Amino acid sequence: MTSSGTKTTVQEWIAHDPDPQTAAELSECSPEELDERFARSLTFGTAGLRGPLRGGPNGMNLAVVLRTTWAVAKVLKDRGMDGSQVVVGRDARHRSDEFARAAAEVLAAEGFEVVLLLAAVPTPVVAFTVRHMHAAAGIQITASHNPPTDNGYKVYFEGGLQIVGSTAAEIEAAIAEAPFADEIPRAVVETGGMSEIAHYVERAANVRRAKAPVRVAFTPLHGVGGEYAMDTFVRAGITDVHVVEKQFAPDPDFPTVSLPNPEEPGATDALLELAAEVEADVAIALDPDADRCAVGIPTPDGWRMLSGDETGWLLGDFILEQVEPGEVMDSTVVASTVVSSRMLAAIAAAHGAHYVETLTGFKWLSRADDDLPGKTMVYAYEEAIGHCVDPAAVRDKDGISAAVLVCDLIGVLKEHGRTVLDCLDELARRHGVHTTTAVSRPVADADEAAAVLARLRDTPPDRLAGYEVTVTDLSTSDGPLQSDALILAGGDAETSVRMVVRPSGTEPKVKSYIEVRRDCGNGDLQTARAEAQRVRDELVALAEQW
Repeated sequence: MTSSGTKTTVQEWIAHDPDPQTAAELSECSPEELDERFARSLTFGTAGLRGPLRGGPNGMNLAVVLRTTWAVAKVLKDRGMDGSQVVVGRDARHRSDEFARAAAEVLAAEGFEVVLLLAAVPTPVVAFTVRHMHAAAGIQITASHNPPTDNGYKVYFEGGLQIVGSTAAEIEAAIAEAPFADEIPRAVVETGGMSEIAHYVERAANVRRAKAPVRVAFTPLHGVGGEYAMDTFVRAGITDVHVVEKQFAPDPDFPTVSLPNPEEPGATDALLELAAEVEADVAIALDPDADRCAVGIPTPDGWRMLSGDETGWLLGDFILEQVEPGEVMDSTVVASTVVSSRMLAAIAAAHGAHYVETLTGFKWLSRADDDLPGKTMVYAYEEAIGHCVDPAAVRDKDGISAAVLVCDLIGVLKEHGRTVLDCLDELARRHGVHTTTAVSRPVADADEAAAVLARLRDTPPDRLAGYEVTVTDLSTSDGPLQSDALILAGGDAETSVRMVVRPSGTEPKVKSYIEVRRDCGNGDLQTARAEAQRVRDELVALAEQW
């Protein structure tokens, strides 16, 4: 049964809900459903707030947006940033327009100078605009690649950097003090920001340096990236682009895919079919808010999508090849996360650049060079197809500028009679075969995720694929990698194995990130890859039991 405390909270929430639809929805919920919706509020995860569109504090709705924005304003004021500029944007999901306008109106009523972007925009446009305008903060209404029933609220502070845990905690504390949603003042805001959107497109196009022709198959997966990417391609001189027509226009229901995530099986089937049909050089898929970029390539066995790690190796090496050796290279930083492949570290070492490993998420990657005076980050990536290829402009993952750089790479390779597969083979010979994958275990909520990690901490495996295991519990670390994650690692002179287990910061899942490295030695790549994949499959079977 619903507790008396919860009843009071529900009654107050419904009485002050500014949206009659969600108020009525809550009034019809069972006591058990109300307990679930009011047991906890949405909290800031890896990339902000995300949740289902529904009433109550544990969903995305108008009341949550109003109270969260009031809290953001309070934190900014507490830091002495009264009256400063704040950028507000949104994607094309259900209710994104309404939520963005509500957030802008709260900020305006609190005395901030608000730039409410006039159209649905990719998330990196907001990150760019905050940085370019030297704004105090930015808010993007988006749930990225989550199901169509979700929406979310992403916050950037100064420099266009995602907020970290300490700031998120301040905002969450302020939310607890926020007035009832219908008592929060709002002021009318006009839309604008057209010039900033144009600046973003121009900057993203300038990522391309070579001008070799390239044929592209492209899909924005029903998201907001389609027109922006096409404008950027044209400005970059990439004109031979073929689009998946049925997926080009924004559609919040994502009708042609089961999940609007380029990493999901089947999501890029239409793209790869088009790529084969038009004999493209490369296939590119953006996720719905266009901050992530997935890449497909032709192979002797047909088209396939690259993993985020494979794309990360290729772009990292491509960027470092263009950095001047010596002092310039010594001051150059590349970064990836604790759950990403170790190969970028080897690539950086071979070039003489500095490598940084961070926690999962671009709120950490964007700060990878913070404690390195005199050094500057030029590239960062995470295995979940997130790539930051122009950190000076966008300190976040940016699918559109990454797509432009991928086309640049493909064009350069074509000019030299080489392919992506040739590049991957060359990297494997230099640094060893690296085989990666991830296993996701769905959980009901954060409590079940914590229980899975607790069991693994209490009884970790003593061997991985026959190799003795060293366990590193990042929850007990006092360094920059402190987090709720376990690293299991082992190996010998020829083979190393590694698994990182952590709860997802955006979805109800526990994820196991697996990497097997196999030294090629004087043997052939095919044999090394086969052995690495055999070991990887053993680790996948183990992770599926947890």
